[in-house]
Amino acid sequence: MEQNKITETKELGSLLLDVGVSLLSSGASCSRIRITMKRLATTYHYEAHISIAPKSISLTLNDEEDNVLFNGMRSTPSQGVNFKIISGISRLSWDAVEKKLSLQQVRNELNRLLSLPHYPRMIILLFVSLAGSAFCFSFGGKPPEMIIAFGATFCGLFIRQEAIKKKFNPYICVFFGSLVASLFAGAFIKAGLNINFEHAFATSVLFLIPGVPLINSFTDLIDGNILNGIVRGINALMFSMAIAFGLLIAMLIYNLN
Repeated sequence: MEQNKITETKELGSLLLDVGVSLLSSGASCSRIRITMKRLATTYHYEAHISIAPKSISLTLNDEEDNVLFNGMRSTPSQGVNFKIISGISRLSWDAVEKKLSLQQVRNELNRLLSLPHYPRMIILLFVSLAGSAFCFSFGGKPPEMIIAFGATFCGLFIRQEAIKKKFNPYICVFFGSLVASLFAGAFIKAGLNINFEHAFATSVLFLIPGVPLINSFTDLIDGNILNGIVRGINALMFSMAIAFGLLIAMLIYNLN
């Protein structure tokens, strides 16, 4: 019986670490990671003590008598944004509570979520570009500017994806995307056409804005996760600087005021 308890604790600890790392690498806030992991631990009658660093998670599991049964740490190699994983794991944790899922069932569902394919590349390019043209319209752009914003977003995102495939530094990838998008939009301004393309130029790089890191930085600071909040805030600032440098170089090339 004691051996079964040890085996169950190890399985649960490994599962919780995988859940936490999956959420962390998908762009979840520290509070969501902690709540989800504790919800699962409580479901199987354990108490979880969790420490979340910018790129790793440490976990200690105690039984109902406060005996330490598991210690572990897991790190994440990269971070991005994947709302499909975040929402899927959240639903999984509630299913475990309400449907009394076994550890193996939770593990199988987690593996299924992590193996889900991404959207086709062309779909991502088209819909992000449509969002870029919609931003242009929201800022007062006319149909010609919306078309330019669509093309600039498409080209910039395509180049960024190619840079990511080549394993460039993430900030360099954003810089390339910003530079290409602003060069595309700025070319129409430099052409001297009798149409105002300034809205298209200004909104051509909005797809690169690090909205999720900025929001997570704020929520982490509010929740008392100071280190993670500062790191995510600086990370978002670095992405913003990369965007600004791309715009600046395009303006210098075209000699735009």
